[in-house]
Amino acid sequence: MIASFLEFLKFEKRASVHTVTSYETDLDQFQKYLLFQYECGAPENANAPMLRSWVVSLMEEGLNPSSINRKIASLRAYYGFLRRKKHITKDPTKILSALKTRKKLPAYVEEKSMEMLFEEATFSDDFEGLRDRVILELLYGTGIRLAELIDLEIPNVDLTGRTIRVFGKRAKERIVPVSSSLIDLLKKYLQQRSPVENTKKLIITDSGKEAYPVFIQRIVKKYLTGVTTLSQKSPHVLRHTYATHLLNRGADLNAIKELLGHANLAATQIYTHNSIEKLKKTHQQAHPKA
Repeated sequence: MIASFLEFLKFEKRASVHTVTSYETDLDQFQKYLLFQYECGAPENANAPMLRSWVVSLMEEGLNPSSINRKIASLRAYYGFLRRKKHITKDPTKILSALKTRKKLPAYVEEKSMEMLFEEATFSDDFEGLRDRVILELLYGTGIRLAELIDLEIPNVDLTGRTIRVFGKRAKERIVPVSSSLIDLLKKYLQQRSPVENTKKLIITDSGKEAYPVFIQRIVKKYLTGVTTLSQKSPHVLRHTYATHLLNRGADLNAIKELLGHANLAATQIYTHNSIEKLKKTHQQAHPKA
């Protein structure tokens, strides 16, 4: 039944490859636990105490609460699927409660540091240097996700209209505006980019193949290392940076939500915490009674 559930995620829910892989990993781990602990080979035959026992074992292993909550979410989705398909009559996940987690503020790079990156960082004069700059400018200038950057195709870059068409989670389409300076950079990049057979992907590797996650992550880390001391130097940090800088400069929260491709406003509101923290610091530094 797990295979049927994964197919449902792929073809009906149109979940991302990353999401499907996460569910598959969680359910495989759970299935192995049931077999070892209870000699139960089929998760659809598991009861509520068995599910609770697995969660407790994860806590005893020292797994962090957010990771455990993700596994609980995987179980809920799977047993919800089984119930809709009438393979079970009672949902055993009803007794599971999400663990309390500390809310982390999104890490972001300061504006001055981003200015330093694009004004002072040394990008080589060859195609690779130009491509690296395009990657960083796109991530910071549009806030797109890593997977969205990798999937971005040349026909979806509108140089005249100064927009890119992005396909986000569950293939949800959105149009993101692009600055005139980034458009000029993209024109230069496309002129130098050699035609590659069998792919329309915008970003390619040094050898002309389609980019992949680790390739992009290495490039981002390489350049961010020179301008920030943040422990996390990833493409997603540039997405957080994009949203935070927009908000700090007065952008409407609903507009940021649409630009980021969030399904609801709650996901975007986390960026307001960074703005509030900045206001607190300003108050402490400037007010006589602070």
